[in-house]
Amino acid sequence: MKNKFPLSRYLLSFMLLLVSLVGLCDGGAGIIQKKVDLRMTNDLGTGENINVHCKSKDHDLGTHLLTPNQYFEFRFRPNFWGTTLYFCRFWWGNESHWFDIYDQNRDTTRCDSKCWWMVGPVGPCLRDRNFGIYDLCQNWNDEKYNDAKYLEGSEN
Repeated sequence: MKNKFPLSRYLLSFMLLLVSLVGLCDGGAGIIQKKVDLRMTNDLGTGENINVHCKSKDHDLGTHLLTPNQYFEFRFRPNFWGTTLYFCRFWWGNESHWFDIYDQNRDTTRCDSKCWWMVGPVGPCLRDRNFGIYDLCQNWNDEKYNDAKYLEGSEN
């Protein structure tokens, strides 16, 4: 009986599968999402330093002190379910505010792989990927995080 599926056909199938998986892991369309580069720059305009403490459900990125025009940056891969959320507390002088610095539902189409924010006194502004300017401004969402579980570990 002649073999209906010669070795070369199995090898070709394996190679196609391998190429597809590499494409997925490299952030192509598919199950595995492209990595996001998230940056927050101190743009208070007052010469003050700003403290930043960011977290997700699973990761605490710690507290960072940003001098004027200095930035804090990190990279991550959004999850398959579309629920990735990073929230941050920003404080300086007598001010203290919260903001969802990355919400996968909101930001996937707005910033693609580079979510760069300028953080000013009235709220953060996202860099528009089409025009290269920070004009997608948001209000602080302090009310959402007015709960002791979010405040824990946010002070230094």
